[in-house]
Amino acid sequence: MRGGDGLFEVEPVEKKQPQGRAVAVDKQFRAFDPHQVLLLPPSLDDWLPEDHLARFVADLVDEVLDLGPILADYTEKRGYPPYDPRLMLRLLIYGYTTGVRSSRAIERKCADDIAFRYLAAGQAPDFRSISRFRRRHLDALADLFTQSLHLATKLGMVKMGRVALDGTKLQASASKHKAMSYGRLVDKEERIEAEIAWLEAKAQALLADAEAADKAEDETSGVDGKEADLPAELDRREKRLAKLQAARAQIEAEAAEKARAHAEDKERRRQERAGTGNERAVADAAEQAAANARPKPKAQADVDEEHQVITAADVTTNPSDALNDTTMLDQSAANTSVHPKQALVDAGYSSETNLEAARERQLAGGTDTFMATGRLAHNEQVPPAPRGRIPRKATLKERMARKLRTKPGRKAYSRRKAIVEPVFGQIMTCQNGRQLLLRGEDGARGEWRLLAACYNFRKVFQHAQTAGLAAVIA
Repeated sequence: MRGGDGLFEVEPVEKKQPQGRAVAVDKQFRAFDPHQVLLLPPSLDDWLPEDHLARFVADLVDEVLDLGPILADYTEKRGYPPYDPRLMLRLLIYGYTTGVRSSRAIERKCADDIAFRYLAAGQAPDFRSISRFRRRHLDALADLFTQSLHLATKLGMVKMGRVALDGTKLQASASKHKAMSYGRLVDKEERIEAEIAWLEAKAQALLADAEAADKAEDETSGVDGKEADLPAELDRREKRLAKLQAARAQIEAEAAEKARAHAEDKERRRQERAGTGNERAVADAAEQAAANARPKPKAQADVDEEHQVITAADVTTNPSDALNDTTMLDQSAANTSVHPKQALVDAGYSSETNLEAARERQLAGGTDTFMATGRLAHNEQVPPAPRGRIPRKATLKERMARKLRTKPGRKAYSRRKAIVEPVFGQIMTCQNGRQLLLRGEDGARGEWRLLAACYNFRKVFQHAQTAGLAAVIA
């Protein structure tokens, strides 16, 4: 309840000074008046440090990026004027770089965050406008990844001496029409099983009627002959179910194996810290993790060693990484117009097809591939390569395994984790990239490429701190 000019109607209380402490009656404080009326309007430009990331994003959008694909989409002169694409692009790039990705969160930041208010020049687009802009120009936003890579290359941040390829599982909102996610695969499998059960029941009923009426041909074919295709339809659905079950089994096996290995490693580390050793507990933890494992969509990234710049980015629905090796390395070479001298690839991509492609890539572009042919257990060391010549009958896999056991091979491959895994860690933590917000395979791919672009822009910004912003924008 308000009373007078105060917030609450209370009796004034005499303030008491702490016992044994002198009263600083003559102390002067700096002037502080929260209700001071400003004679001139404040400038948001004065509220940010000169080296702030938001200033870099503003200069990037205004001076460097090609906005032609976005501007070309505005052909209708009628209607209420939309927000300037530069404003919206500033907000999205800064938001995706700092981990503020949802349209509602960006709308809130435009009201209570100085950096966002600076980028929006005091305007406050609502979340619907932000969301519509992102969806409408998703292809152009995804293409910012290529622009970010070209900018980093121009600054000498991409050398293509050594690249590392890896994938990571993400949470995603899969479209019911454009992507066969693991969850939808299970639903479809159950639905086809129900359809097969119905068809089998119908077939049994037809046979029973035919036997009872002693008119097998007429009863099986039906009066109008429509039932003649029933066995073929049943066979078709059973084959389709078998394919779905095979795909599901492959996805589940991969997820279970990865969960099992992670749980074993975690339990052994816990026992080492506790000074105990219980292999039964390790096995139990591994089996429980494998039983509870659920596959997730996978994002792929190819990373250059020099400054950990992403050179290729994609989202796949493939159940195995092995299907992405050639595609990702080809994309990396196409994006940079250069084949890397070395490519480091983990065991998940190992296959005869990829080993053959690696040999052809070395002949065509000079890329020396180091691909693990099997996973090592915790603390297991790669044994040295056997002495002597390689047997003529050795397979590509045997040759690659021997290559990784040489001293140069071990030294080169040991760099893989240090190159690519910190990239995923930074996207997950700094950019809040554990989950893709846009639905469908195209939406997930576009948003992952936007995340990768903003990651690269952050790398360029960090480089600008030492090289000078003017040199970067020039």
